[in-house]
Amino acid sequence: MKNEHILVVDDEPQILRALRMSLSAHGYEVSTASDGEEALDVMAQKMPDIVILDLTMPRLDGLGLCRRIREWSQVPILVLSVRGSEKDKVLALDLGADDYLTKPFGIEELLARIRAALRRSTSFGKQEEAVFESGDLQIDLARRTVRLRGEEVRLTPTEYEVLRYLVTNSDKVITHRTLLQAVWGPQFGDEAQYLRVFIGQLRKKIEPDPTHPRRIVTEPGVGYRFRA
Repeated sequence: MKNEHILVVDDEPQILRALRMSLSAHGYEVSTASDGEEALDVMAQKMPDIVILDLTMPRLDGLGLCRRIREWSQVPILVLSVRGSEKDKVLALDLGADDYLTKPFGIEELLARIRAALRRSTSFGKQEEAVFESGDLQIDLARRTVRLRGEEVRLTPTEYEVLRYLVTNSDKVITHRTLLQAVWGPQFGDEAQYLRVFIGQLRKKIEPDPTHPRRIVTEPGVGYRFRA
């Protein structure tokens, strides 16, 4: 079985060296680039399984690179940046990034985020007819049914659409705007109160403890993540 190929894009040589050593030690094949233009050249030669990129870089920055990659590829993108404001996170995620980790970071958390992104890309690169399972929760995406511990969970059509979008993007941060437009339509984007209501209803129906959710978790100021 081949090792997953990770492309790390950062203009700090010490970060590139540290990540190459750490990720290689954990069995990954690692390529590096110092800016977005160089990253596109690397991707043209060998397509990575995941891209880890910084936002602040010369020539083509991280946001521009996200935009360029999403014009032709759905490869998972993990942003690793010192810029940790909600505005930066939302902008990167809306441009196509799958996840966001703020520097300084722990290598174990980074590895967990990488595993989650790779798991999602392999699981949902398949057709949506698959049955999604997470512990005792089972969602039949073809039949639009939800079961918890074998018992059917009755959802409204909107509750189901919110849940379906989250699970088919599991382990990925979904911004409020993205989720609103996916479920309610392109004219929506600022009605975060809609989401709070429906997320609250879903948690009551599928979470063991709705006050301490383990499946649908909040990314403060940004959106939600379905943790598989």
